[in-house]
Amino acid sequence: MVAMAKRVKTFQISFSDPNKTFYCGGDKVSGRIQVEVNEVTRVSAVKVLGLGCAKVEYAKGKQRCRQEAEYLRHEEVLLLDGQPTDSDGSVVLRPGNKYEYIFGFELPQQGQLVSSYKGKFGYVQYYVKALMERPQQPTFECRKAFEVEEPLDVNTPDLLSPSGGMKEKKVTCMFIPDGQVSLNAKIDRRGFCEGEDICINAKFENTCSRIVVPKAAIIAKHTYQANGRTKVFRQKLSSVRGNHIISGMCDAWQGKTIRVPKIKPSMLGCNIIRVEYALMIYIHIPGSEKLILELPLVIGTAGLGSRSNSVSSQEGSVSNSSQSWVSLRMPSEPPSYCDLTRDCRLDQPLTPLLDDVDGDADDSPIFMNAPAFQFPPSPTYTEAEEEYHGNARMLPVC
Repeated sequence: MVAMAKRVKTFQISFSDPNKTFYCGGDKVSGRIQVEVNEVTRVSAVKVLGLGCAKVEYAKGKQRCRQEAEYLRHEEVLLLDGQPTDSDGSVVLRPGNKYEYIFGFELPQQGQLVSSYKGKFGYVQYYVKALMERPQQPTFECRKAFEVEEPLDVNTPDLLSPSGGMKEKKVTCMFIPDGQVSLNAKIDRRGFCEGEDICINAKFENTCSRIVVPKAAIIAKHTYQANGRTKVFRQKLSSVRGNHIISGMCDAWQGKTIRVPKIKPSMLGCNIIRVEYALMIYIHIPGSEKLILELPLVIGTAGLGSRSNSVSSQEGSVSNSSQSWVSLRMPSEPPSYCDLTRDCRLDQPLTPLLDDVDGDADDSPIFMNAPAFQFPPSPTYTEAEEEYHGNARMLPVC
């Protein structure tokens, strides 16, 4: 580097459109290589290379796992316009002059590249590298990276179709049966773009003696393959939660939303790196493992996903919620207890029923101990059926 600084004043790459944030398959990558020297320099050739590769590297015990996959290789020898060359093709660069070598090449067509990526144990990188070769002298080089984003359209029939599932779990305490919890969930489609809302319809039932909490989260799953081994890294991106569900009760989500954060699209075409997403709907059970249901998601390229489709699908889901499999018919509100004059105060203070944490379940109480309390008789009222369009409401398990 010291020798290069003495001989070469400037040796850098600049793209024709510096404001372009990313390239797609079939686009042209063009620019110029700028050269200035501090002393007379003979250059035998200036080459430009367009390179792109995926690389995975991580430690497995004492073994180092490494693997690479190449997706782009372009090589071209550049000529300096208006500059005389010697018989061997070399040129002489002189101080005080600015020289520019023009380059340009097309990327492979869509489907042959994978998007740029940088993760915990690997990356996909694209860059332009320039080489300045000199007779019987070390070669000067410089490089400049650029981003590639392969379009991923989520407006396909497969990704626009609904997805759902059901899970249940029997709960025990010291090998003694303690009831069960169950969940049944559904989303209107599997393909989304960043910034869109995922509309969740779900029903949760709790017949065990513990207080449980329903939650949902968007999960990213990064899979790395090297030397025949596979390493998986999972991370939670965003989450929502529902109300506590006490023993013998159920809860329903009708159109509860969770927003897709700003994330990279799904990467499904790379041989050694794979990025997948899922909507994890689960129930936190104190003193036991969570009940988990995962629904696969595909995150598409921003701009290709139709936001109008997303909005209309959500509106349709909400408007038809009364006809969906999780819709519930609710009675009208009962009269207020304010008219009663009987003293209903407790003899002892209330205590929290559950200190909910989403970490170690051992820190949370398992059973609910409610203080003895004599409720006054309910005021008389007339119950009339009406359509329910509100948010989730807790109901007794039938």
